[in-house]
Amino acid sequence: MKTTHIFLALTFILSTQTPEPPQPKPDPRFGAVESYYAPHIAKQANIGWDRMIINWFARQPNGDHQWNVPPEEKERIAAAEKDGREIVALLMSTPHWATDGKPAVGVPRGLYLAVDNPGNLWANFVRRIVKEYKGRITHWIIWNEPDIALEDFGAQFEGTVEDYYQLVKVAYLVAKETDPDAVIHLGGMTYWHDLARGRPPYLQRFLDVALKDDTAIKNNFYFDVFTTHIYFRTETVADIIRFYKQMMWQYGINKSIWLNETNAAPYDDPRFPANPLVRVTMNQQAAFIIQATALALAAGAERIAIYKLFDETASAPGYESYGLYRNDESPRPAAYAYRAVTTHFARTQSAYIFTQYDYHLATLNRQDGITRVAWSRIGRETKINLYLGATAKLYDHLGRELPTQQNGYTTLTLPAGECEMGYGICDVGGAPLIVVETFAAPAPTPMGLPTLPPLPTATPTP
Repeated sequence: MKTTHIFLALTFILSTQTPEPPQPKPDPRFGAVESYYAPHIAKQANIGWDRMIINWFARQPNGDHQWNVPPEEKERIAAAEKDGREIVALLMSTPHWATDGKPAVGVPRGLYLAVDNPGNLWANFVRRIVKEYKGRITHWIIWNEPDIALEDFGAQFEGTVEDYYQLVKVAYLVAKETDPDAVIHLGGMTYWHDLARGRPPYLQRFLDVALKDDTAIKNNFYFDVFTTHIYFRTETVADIIRFYKQMMWQYGINKSIWLNETNAAPYDDPRFPANPLVRVTMNQQAAFIIQATALALAAGAERIAIYKLFDETASAPGYESYGLYRNDESPRPAAYAYRAVTTHFARTQSAYIFTQYDYHLATLNRQDGITRVAWSRIGRETKINLYLGATAKLYDHLGRELPTQQNGYTTLTLPAGECEMGYGICDVGGAPLIVVETFAAPAPTPMGLPTLPPLPTATPTP
C-alpha cells in the first residue's frame, strides 16, 4: 500500500512540473569547426554545422586496396545528425603511396588521367567517399588553404595552381557523377599570404587557369562555393568577403561565399597565455565573434563558422588557444558571445551595415523580427540614438539583458574599443550592444551555459 502511495505521489509531482522549453532548431548559417570533439556542447550552443576533416591517408594508409572507416567518424556523424547539425567534409592529405611528392601535401599520382581511368587515384578516392556518404554529406571542401606556398609555414599542398585546378576539376566531375546533389567548395583561402608575398590573389590565378580550359565555363568553373578564412581584425571581414565577391563578378561568375574559419585567439587567458602577432584580450575575442558574424552576414556570406568550438587538447606554452571552450570544457567569454549569435541572429533573411567613422550599426532582418548590432570602431565611447519598439530588448555582448526604454528613441552608449589613445580604427571594436525586436512569438532560448553574474541596474538615458 505504501509503495502504491509513493508511486502515485511521484506521478503527481512529475505531471505538474513545467517541462523545459524545446531546443530551437539550429540555424545552418552558424557553425563551429570540429564541434564533433564535444557534441554535447555543440548541442547546447545550437551549432548549425560542423566541418570534419577526412584524411585520405587515414582511409587508405598503404594502398588502394584498403578502406578504413574510423569508428569515431561514424559516431561523430551520427551525433551531428541526431542534433540537427550538418556535417561538411574537408578532403585532403595524400597517402605516401599515392604521390611522387611529399606525403600528405603531394600531388596525387595520375591526377591528369581521365576520371574513369583506374590510374587516377584521386578520382578513385573521391568517388568512393562521396558514394559512402551520399544522402548524408552534401558539401565537400577540396583541400585546405592552397594559397599558402610550400616555403611558408602551414603549407598543405605542394602542387602548382594548375595542379590545384585539376584537383578541384576531378573532384567536381566525380562527385557530381556519383551524387548529383554534391556541392564542391574551393579550399579555404587566407588572403594575407598572397598579399604579404606580393603575389596576385590565389583565386585570380585559379580563375585564369580555368579560362584556359575550354570546358570550364560550361561546367561553372568546376566549383560551387568559394570559402575563405579571416582572423583577428574585425574591419577586414567585410572588406575581404566583398573583395572576393567583386573578383568573381569580374570573371562573370556569382558563387556563394562561406567564411569557414574566423576567430581572434586571446593572449591573456591566465591558463593559456600566448604571444600572438595581434594581441587580443578574452573580452575582445567575445566582441570579435559578434562583430565578425554581423559584418560577414552584411557582406553576403552564406555561412559562417568559428574556429573552433573546443580545444580538444591543451595548447603548448606560448601558442594560441582558439576554442570558445577550453579543454576542460570551461567557457571563455567568447562562448557566451557565440550563444548570443546563435540565439539572436538566427533566421536572418537579409542584413546590411551602416558605417560611420566612429561606429558600425548592423541590421539583421529576421523571419520574426529585427536584430540590430552596434559597436564603437574607435578607442572612445560612442553614443547613438535608436528608436526601440514595444518589444525591444537590449543585450550586452555576452548575452545579458540590460535595462532600456522601449517605444521611443533611446541613446545607447557604445563601449570604447581597446586601442591606443582613442585615435584610429581598432583591430577589434568595442563591446557590441544587441537590440532584439520580435514581431511574433520568440523562439525558446538555448540552454546549457552557466549563468553569468547579473549586471548592476542602470537607468537608461532618454
